[in-house]
Amino acid sequence: MERAQQQRFSFTTLMAMVVGSMVGAGIFSLPQAFGRATGPFGAIFAWAIAGVGMLMLAFIFQTLSRRKPELDAGIYAYAKAGFGNYLGFLSALGYWSAALLGNVSYFVLIKSTLGLFFPVFGDGNTVVAVVVSSILLWTMHVMILRGIREAAALNRIVTFAKIIPILLFIVVVGFAFDAEIFAANFWGGEEVSFQSVAGQVRATMLVTVFVFVGIEGASVYSRYARNRGDVGLATLLGFLGVLCLLVLVTILSYGVLLRPDLAALRNPSMAGVLEAVVGPWGAVFVSVGLLISVGGAYLSWVLLAAEILFSASKDETMPRFLAHENRNGVPSSALWLTNLVVQVFLVLTLFAEYAFTLALELTSSMILIPYFLVAAYALKLVWTGETYGADPEGRRNDFFRAAIAVIYTAGLIYAAGAKHLVLSAAIYGPGTILYLIARREQNRQAFAKAETLVFAVAAIGAVIAILGLLTGRITV
Repeated sequence: MERAQQQRFSFTTLMAMVVGSMVGAGIFSLPQAFGRATGPFGAIFAWAIAGVGMLMLAFIFQTLSRRKPELDAGIYAYAKAGFGNYLGFLSALGYWSAALLGNVSYFVLIKSTLGLFFPVFGDGNTVVAVVVSSILLWTMHVMILRGIREAAALNRIVTFAKIIPILLFIVVVGFAFDAEIFAANFWGGEEVSFQSVAGQVRATMLVTVFVFVGIEGASVYSRYARNRGDVGLATLLGFLGVLCLLVLVTILSYGVLLRPDLAALRNPSMAGVLEAVVGPWGAVFVSVGLLISVGGAYLSWVLLAAEILFSASKDETMPRFLAHENRNGVPSSALWLTNLVVQVFLVLTLFAEYAFTLALELTSSMILIPYFLVAAYALKLVWTGETYGADPEGRRNDFFRAAIAVIYTAGLIYAAGAKHLVLSAAIYGPGTILYLIARREQNRQAFAKAETLVFAVAAIGAVIAILGLLTGRITV
């Protein structure tokens, strides 16, 4: 751990981890994703719900970093501290899976973007696209092995670079905004009713989760922070800044193209919106911005994925081999496992017609359980009064925030639907092998009584998912 102590991250670097993790592929696909689901009214409603819910989650990360400073790699450690070894493991596994699936989506989108200019890349799921993605994957792998601090510093530079094209998009589209087009899009359809709008909002929930994944970036790297108090503040400020960008990109696009045209755009759909305003060079401009953005987001996420496996292994929840660090202080075994699995999924994209959409939905699904467990742990602390002995007023405020976060994250699980929960089980069930290896290494009983029931649910869900995929009852 000495190297980890030497590699201290400043507040700016921690905030860059948050912003860099959230601003990736998702923001460049928002016009099409929202255009397919809803109009401006539903979009405003969706962002209001997501904004409040995720703001409460950001407050929770801030609060827990202050009240439980001994817990490193927050999103995993909080679940374990609150609900035991196996649920802690599932949180780590879910977060790691979401991270590596997010990386797959980044590679697909990079190649899909290049496909605008070089047809050989198609929609990012051709043989050439997979080969080039694989080369990029292992080039980044070698670079990261040189040191976490160096990779994090590069991420900070890329984070600032990728915000510039997004801001320019907002300014240009803002000047071109047409109130009549916006009004025609407003209700999102011919029928104006609560039921219609509610359905539209629900259809956007997984999209909003996907673009907010990464809010916990500073928390995961809390062991590197120079000042533990910076973790919460970096999370909060990073979230608020990204939320503003997401809302502006979404809403302003409704003032440029009609909803059916937005829905028909090829991803990255921001390119199509800007092209409609300024001509072909707009698509090129956004595409270059996306390549910078996604490259930086990939760097953030591969670091987060390796770190969560490393921390869980050091805490004896994952197998021991994942705790290995190379001479540069990089969790190299965790990095190798992460990128090998990413490579497998890249090959599998050859057989998925809508590879980016699939990766996006699976990423969002896998992160839901970890987020819910963090919110539930915060609520548990408030309920039991732990750490609140001399702070009754803070306990009341934190109860309000934790309760909203629990309701929001539970609502996300409901909005995801049975299909996505079952697909998540297809990873949680087989992935439990890693947990069983870790327990055997420690000569400990595999499951407590309550944990046996949780595992049974995950295993049954995995069987249903696999059979459903094989028989065609579940399609992806």
